[in-house]
Amino acid sequence: MTIIHLLALSIIQGLTEFLPVSSSGHLVLFSNLMHFQDEGLGIDIALHIGSLFAVLIYFKKEIFAMCREVFKTGLKPDFKLEYNKLAWMLMVACVPALLVGFYLRNSNFAFLRNPKVIGFNILFYGLLLYAADTFFNSKKEMKSIGLKEAILIGLAQCLALIPGTSRSGVTITMARFLNIKRVDAAKFSMLLSIPVIAAAGALESYRLFVSGNSTDVFFSVSAVVFSFIASYFVIWLMMEWLKRFSFLPFVIYRVLLGLSLLFLV
Repeated sequence: MTIIHLLALSIIQGLTEFLPVSSSGHLVLFSNLMHFQDEGLGIDIALHIGSLFAVLIYFKKEIFAMCREVFKTGLKPDFKLEYNKLAWMLMVACVPALLVGFYLRNSNFAFLRNPKVIGFNILFYGLLLYAADTFFNSKKEMKSIGLKEAILIGLAQCLALIPGTSRSGVTITMARFLNIKRVDAAKFSMLLSIPVIAAAGALESYRLFVSGNSTDVFFSVSAVVFSFIASYFVIWLMMEWLKRFSFLPFVIYRVLLGLSLLFLV
């Protein structure tokens, strides 16, 4: 792997992690298109850690508010406090993906990284996002998310373990089906990425540390920095976009890309 290859992967990760277009699918497709060897789990996790730092900084006010209200109640749920409730709903929603991800951590489903499989997922879940964003009446704010909504969004997030699905896309889609407002659905999805990426990053960082591979360490740190810069820009851009417009441009992009992969690759 060269630094140019790594920079390209970092930009792709940053541009696609929080947009509902599938970062993992784009990373696999880019490697296949450029005939690069698959970057592997270590670099993949490092790229996601860069995105994690970006979302932590962008939503620092909400995160500080959640920490303050959680510790204020002695780590006990108190749903009368808005950010205490939000913190607990995020924890509930992250459990399914953490359990499934831990169970499958040593599994190798190479066929799921096939371009046609990715193309089908990009197309199908893009159309599903369009249906949720267009035909469901969105009145609820993020503070209205309760146990039922958190569990359903958390279960939907498990589907993102399949490349081409999009973690942000599938969680936003479920939130829209549950009548959560467009901006609030995106915000909850981004906040939900924090515990999932942090858990995966911690596990992979431990593996990287015990391996003692200094080359991997250099490329991983570089990936974190590059991905952070691109991710922060995209989070800002998407949140501003959703205040005025819908997810339609992302749906169109997914449909065109999905069809191209299914019929041209």
